[in-house]
This record gives sequence, structure tokens and C-alpha cells, in this order.
Amino acid sequence: MAVTNPTTMRGAISIVSWPISKQGLFCLQIVLLLTCSTGLQATVLPEDRADIMYHRYDGGGVEVDGPSILVRKSFSGNVSLNANYYIDSISSASVDVVSMASPYTEERTETSLALDYLHNKTLMSLALTSSDESDYQAETGSFSISHDMFGDLTTVSLGYAVGNDDISRNGDRDFGESLKRQNYRIGVSQILTKESILDIDWETITDEGYLNNPYRSYRFLDPLSENGYGFQPERYPNTRTSNALALRLKYYLPYRAALSGEYRYFNDTWGISANNVEFAYTHPLEKDWVVDVRYRYYTQNAADFYSDLFSRVNEQNFLARDKELSTFQSHTIGFTVSYDFHPERWQFIDNGSLNFSLDLIRFEYDDFRDITRGGVAGEEPLYSFTANVIKAYLSVWY
Repeated sequence: MAVTNPTTMRGAISIVSWPISKQGLFCLQIVLLLTCSTGLQATVLPEDRADIMYHRYDGGGVEVDGPSILVRKSFSGNVSLNANYYIDSISSASVDVVSMASPYTEERTETSLALDYLHNKTLMSLALTSSDESDYQAETGSFSISHDMFGDLTTVSLGYAVGNDDISRNGDRDFGESLKRQNYRIGVSQILTKESILDIDWETITDEGYLNNPYRSYRFLDPLSENGYGFQPERYPNTRTSNALALRLKYYLPYRAALSGEYRYFNDTWGISANNVEFAYTHPLEKDWVVDVRYRYYTQNAADFYSDLFSRVNEQNFLARDKELSTFQSHTIGFTVSYDFHPERWQFIDNGSLNFSLDLIRFEYDDFRDITRGGVAGEEPLYSFTANVIKAYLSVWY
């Protein structure tokens, strides 16, 4: 199981707002995004289309890349099916890995199948997702429903997803744990004026089972050790409940451009609170070119049981040194360039789009230290790194 943070690794869907680093939960959120995203299109089935994407993440000694293929097709005017196949090839020599173990490589594959059913102004969606890697298997199912009301000016959506994960540990046949995840979501999308749209979403996630990473260790002071500290396996609570509120506003400008802003707040029963602010501008260039630029700022405080260096072994019931549970902030600057094309000789394709996206992310940690650089225990340099995320994809409508 990757010890990196999938909230920043993923290329197809950006879920970089919450301090969550478990693979199964990410799959759960992907399904919700696939099935619960309503916007203002609730009473229209998604268009028939196919997408081929290549994504790559590179930062902090971690490289993740791979392809994704999605195909969507509607039938009889009120049913739409879509299937997705996704691969992550991961190689890690991050500060977490090299300080406690050897660099590693692994591959994760994910498949999903979703069904949308439209009845009058109500859209119902069902999705199943399976994710597999050498030491983590996740199965997720979800259901959502959205409905237009008040003259199609308001869309209300509800969603539920449940995931069951099996966790193992490479090189240890006796290790086996499980995890159950549930996700509840409610959203409202409101047309404010002919130029502006407001979305409000609330999400609650409950986790029960094995929540820590079987490869991670916490650090404690050990005067008998040569470097002044020792390691022991982390211990997490076996339950976690988190809540997230998101507000998104989009304003359409008269020359086909758009401004958008987003604020998200997160908290959980582990003591983490996080804030996320994002701004974006979309601008058309000539007839078929569109450019998006964006900036995002994210900050969070540490979990109650996190410490970079504990004073002694077994200092408390729960102990963690996962940097994703520490106090940190990140800045992201990104842009996307899209080109729409309209083939005339390809009878089976109506139109298409070529897209390239680049995000540059700077992570700065306030209480996680880079022990690979040496120094007195607890006084090593604070850790920081820069990452980039690249997405290149082709979409065709037929």
C-alpha cells in the first residue's frame, strides 16, 4: 500500500482538499464524484463520450503515473452506462520511506461501472468500483439521487457510498486487517442570476477498522540509540468521523469567460481542522481554444495524537508520525489549455477536445522534520518539497 498521499497523487480527479491518505477512502470519493456531481445538469443524461488520459505526479521522491480510459453510452433516452479503467504505477523514495525502509515500486488498478437513470426531473445513479494492489483491495458501492425544482433553478442531491477494504502487508503472511467506510452527502445547486451559480455541499465520512498504514512508525527519544531516537509501529484509533462543507460560486462573463471561487472546511474526530480556498479564471482564445488558470491555498493543523518526536516509547495510547496528519500548508498554481476540434470526415465522432493541465504544488510542514538531513534529534530541518501534476487527455463525443 502506498505510503504517499493520494489526495495529491491523483490525476483524473482533483481531491486535494482533505487531509486523508488512505487509498480506499479515495476510491469512495471518486465514486461519489462520478455519481453525485449534479451542477445544473441533473435532468439531462451525460453525453455519449470517451476519454483517454495520461496522468503523472512527481514530487517529494514519489512518482505516480498511468493511463485512464472512460467510455459512456446512453440507451433509450433515459439510461446511461459508463465504465472506467485506471492504472497507477508508483515508485517511492520519499522522506518517509528512505528514513525507515527501502524505496519500492508497485501498481494499483481500478475499475468502475456506473449507471444513470433519468425520470422526468430526477436523476438516479448507481456505481461500483474495485481497486486492487499487492497489499490493499477495496470494493465500493454508491447510490445518489438528484432532483430539479423551482422552475429548474434549484437542484438538490443526496448520496451514499459504502466501502469495504482488505489490508495486508507485503512480506508478512500473518497480517490481515479490514476497514469499512461510509460516506453521506447532500448538495444544493442554485442559479442566482443568469450569470451566476452557487453550489453548497455537505459531506460526512465514517471509518471503522484498521486506519493506519502497516508500514509506518512513530519516532521517540532513545538516549541509547546512536542518533538519539528509535522507531515503533504507529497506533491509530479504529474509528474516525469527518465532516466537510464546500461553497462554490461561478460567475459567467459576457465574452464567454468565467470566474469561480471555492471555500472548503474540514474537521474530524482526530482533531484535524483544514481550510481550502481556490480561485480560477477561464478565458476563451479565438474560436476553439480555452485557457484556465487557478490558485489554491490549503492549511491544516495536526491530529491530536501526532508528533514528530515523542518523549518516550508508548508515551500515549495512540501515536502517529504520518506527515499528512501534521500541521502543514500548500500553495498550488495551475493552468489548463483546451482545444476543441470538429472532424468532418469521421462519421462516428461529432466533436472532440484535446487538453493539457499542469499544477505546481509547494508543501511546507510546520512540525515534521527531515531526519535524512541529520542533526540533533528534534532539531532537524523542517520538511518541505515541490511537486507537479500533469494531465493530458483526449475526449471525443459521438
